[in-house]
Amino acid sequence: MSEKKLKLDIPLVLPEIEDEHDRCLDTLGKELMLHKGIFQAHVKEGTSPQLCIHYDPNLITLKELETLVRQSGSEFTRRYRHERIPFDSHVSADAAGVLTETLYKLPGMLHASINPAAGLAFVAYDTSRLKKTDIEYQMRKLGFEPLTHVKTASHKSAGEHGHDHGSAPGFLPHALRENWTYLLVGLAGLCFLSGWIGQSFFGLHEDQTRILYMIAYLAGGYDIATHAIPALFRGKFDTDILMLAAALGAALLGEWAEGAFLLFLFSLGHAGEHYALDRARNAVNALAKLMPDTARTRRGGEIVEIPVDELRIGDLVLVPPGDRLPVDGEVSKGRSAVDQSPITGESIPVDKQPGDEVFAGSINIEGALDIKVTRLSRDNTLHRIMEMVANAQSQHSPTQQFTRRFTAWFVPAILILVALTIIMPPLLGWMDWQRSFYTGMLLLVAASPCALAIGTPAAVLAGIAQAARNGVLIKGGVHLENLGAIRVMAFDKTGTLTEGSFQITDMLPMPGSTLEELLATAAAVEQQSNHPIARAVVDKAKELELSLPPAGSMENLAGRGILSMIDAQPVLVGSLHLFRDTDWYQIDPSFEQQISTLEAEGKTTMAVSKGKRILGILAVADSPRPGIKETLQQLRNLGIEKLIMLTGDNRKVAEQIARLTGVTEVQAELMPEDKLLFIDRLKEAHGKVAMTGDGVNDAPALATATVGIAMGGAGTAVALETADVALMADDLGKLPFAVGLSRASRRIIAQNLGISLGVILFLLIAALGQGISLSSTVIFHEGSTIIVVLNALRLLRYRYAIHEDKASEASRCP
Repeated sequence: MSEKKLKLDIPLVLPEIEDEHDRCLDTLGKELMLHKGIFQAHVKEGTSPQLCIHYDPNLITLKELETLVRQSGSEFTRRYRHERIPFDSHVSADAAGVLTETLYKLPGMLHASINPAAGLAFVAYDTSRLKKTDIEYQMRKLGFEPLTHVKTASHKSAGEHGHDHGSAPGFLPHALRENWTYLLVGLAGLCFLSGWIGQSFFGLHEDQTRILYMIAYLAGGYDIATHAIPALFRGKFDTDILMLAAALGAALLGEWAEGAFLLFLFSLGHAGEHYALDRARNAVNALAKLMPDTARTRRGGEIVEIPVDELRIGDLVLVPPGDRLPVDGEVSKGRSAVDQSPITGESIPVDKQPGDEVFAGSINIEGALDIKVTRLSRDNTLHRIMEMVANAQSQHSPTQQFTRRFTAWFVPAILILVALTIIMPPLLGWMDWQRSFYTGMLLLVAASPCALAIGTPAAVLAGIAQAARNGVLIKGGVHLENLGAIRVMAFDKTGTLTEGSFQITDMLPMPGSTLEELLATAAAVEQQSNHPIARAVVDKAKELELSLPPAGSMENLAGRGILSMIDAQPVLVGSLHLFRDTDWYQIDPSFEQQISTLEAEGKTTMAVSKGKRILGILAVADSPRPGIKETLQQLRNLGIEKLIMLTGDNRKVAEQIARLTGVTEVQAELMPEDKLLFIDRLKEAHGKVAMTGDGVNDAPALATATVGIAMGGAGTAVALETADVALMADDLGKLPFAVGLSRASRRIIAQNLGISLGVILFLLIAALGQGISLSSTVIFHEGSTIIVVLNALRLLRYRYAIHEDKASEASRCP
């Protein structure tokens, strides 16, 4: 039996799949193996994940296999859906875990993940076995109300339509449903206080106070019970069940006042927690409000206003001064200053003129602009940012993964401890049944891990939101935490540390050649390349109005230069190493000396040959980005110990740029594969490593690094797709902000973890020692939950001021 392999990039087969670990890929692989001649189909991980298929060419040809895979992928995409379902988020983190387990048990469900902090459910399912309405039905049964009108790129936001009314009955007036949660909390508090004050100070009869306490029970426990009790019937225990059980236990013991106070405090804590989380969610949802719903365009000689979704590429959109731009496009007519800060984070408006690129969500400040649409609304930069911010919330950070593992064994252990605490002491004669039952109720409340479950997701949500508001896209909690732990950062040179705008500085023809022949030959070949150096050569030829000879197709000689044909003769343009490696050239010492002299001046050199004749040398120079030295110093102030430049350029040029920028180490004359190997060595030596580049030429290095950071995300789809972190403006100045924010996020996540575990430990010890009351336990429990959420919200006020040291930077998160 002969066996061959076919490797296909996953996006080509399944465009909707964004994660190579997606379970849908396993399902597709199993379906492919049902076909004769296919032995195995699996995901091959790497810088560019691929679907690897092992097959017998005697049973299925390569062409048949490729057709089958693409057809299967198309059918698979239609059959298997990935959905992001927003829901009212007035639920606990434990309830989210119950919903996750419930959804996983539905027939046809492939993946389910719930983010209670973001109010989003992420699901992947087989549409032939399961419908979205069935998923939403299960969510409603557990108290998660799906929101059907949430703005993406062109729909009204949930805050404007489909507002969340929690568990309010539908027959109530809108005003009551709007404030249902707060009305219940107020009623519970009022009834509890009335009963307690009446009994304590005015001699109110016990039966009357019990009625008031019962009303407090119903009001305080209503929202909790709407999802906790259905979960209980499915055999699922969560934190809210523990609270209801504790309140019921207090009532059985005759402690009605204590039980009413417990439920009042718990409902008050829930309301405060969700109010605080809404602030973080609103920071993310505010991105959607940047997108205008309509645009003015010309139709049949008239100016009409139409929905943005109806615009097509090439349409002209009219934007008067003061309006937000509804589309990504190119200025066709007019000049104006445009505020791009909502997209790129740039604080200063950018002057725009015909031919310049503009982004949806930006604000036209001065003059009227005619804009030619270059991207549909579903593909524009703002829409992509919103999609990626939403997707980022489905990824669990390392700390979130730890808390999930911790609670997975902690909660069952506590339930066992509670059972033993209730049963064993009376049997052993240590205390009576009433006291042991009360102690068990204390343990139930004390060990409830609400703060532990919500503290990290809240911090991740706030951190990602604040980054997006400032022109930095962080694509998940794992990248937020990893960036905050970085101590070593590598940079590509051209276009990252430097402007990437080269100018020809020297043209040195060899004897027997002319300047015109030298430049025209190089430009004829280089015009097929989009490299910045190639553009400089072509621009110089155009400036001198040279006539370029026709050249054959160009072959890229990675890391050394390019090869083409002119007049049936080979043409080489590249480094001195390229010519040393070519047998038919004899390198004159004076030629090498000229190159060494130019490189000592910080210039990049290219030798040019035609046939067996060297025509001469071209030298170009690039300059460091303005303010780059200050930016790198800020990174060092933040604790980045090594700033390493990686470049394929010669060492003398690299060292000259290093002196001007302030990098601490230079790795020059690297082939593309050398950069990958060096990143791997850095990871072995230092652990987590970041790589910063433009996301195009250095995409493999970005993928290999722990955190890949790409610049110019607003302008290039490649940068958005390849990087873990994208600086939306083509400006490294936002990098210290991104690193500082990530470090602040890590600190707050660690603080929240310490607060949560510390309070649980304290309450457990106090409960076992019977040194705390049930009401005090609830105060500590709910207080810790609100504290960790408020602590996380500090990230929404994070700022990074220039020239700050570590100590003052830490104070930027008030």
